[in-house]
Amino acid sequence: MAQQERARRTREKVLTAAAEIFAAQGYESTTLNTVADRIGMTKGALYGHFPSKASLARALIQESRSTWASLRTEYDTPGTDPAAALEGVMVALADRLRSDLRLRAALRLAADCPDLANSPDDVLAEMHVSLTDLVRRAQRDSGFPTHCASLVAELLLTVIRGLLNTRTGGAEGSADSTRTPGGDPLWRLLFDALSGTPSPAGGPCPALP
Repeated sequence: MAQQERARRTREKVLTAAAEIFAAQGYESTTLNTVADRIGMTKGALYGHFPSKASLARALIQESRSTWASLRTEYDTPGTDPAAALEGVMVALADRLRSDLRLRAALRLAADCPDLANSPDDVLAEMHVSLTDLVRRAQRDSGFPTHCASLVAELLLTVIRGLLNTRTGGAEGSADSTRTPGGDPLWRLLFDALSGTPSPAGGPCPALP
């Protein structure tokens, strides 16, 4: 059991180190040697956990699928208004991106290297399907405007992909503003625009995180 726990902790250290390097350098510029050096391992020892750079990247992407499933389970609960669930899960995802380096790295890998995220492990495709379903339910049950559901889902994911490369998506210390639906001015503006709800007039623009 002690050996298994050591192996688990080592695997976690490897994934975190790889996420740091993938997020900073991208997939092509990252090597297993760089990852091993980051945590003081030999490349041979690293091979015992991940036989290739691709397997390491896929492990992060697979982990991001579990994170996405957890967010959906938390916000899309039975009896919840589908429009509120849609907004809640997107705000929560943006919030998580600010604090979870491994998730940011995984979604960057999935966006930049689609060959790494082939079905059934394509987290962005899975997100698109889930969001399209939520939009359709919001249109049916919550009076959400009848835009093309697939296009709305793609717009939401386009914003997420943009956040991966901006201070807004990567800044820490600003997560409190996104813990409740509507708390983040970016998402409030987007969902108001989608629903045709006029924003309150006057006042300065809120400062981005």
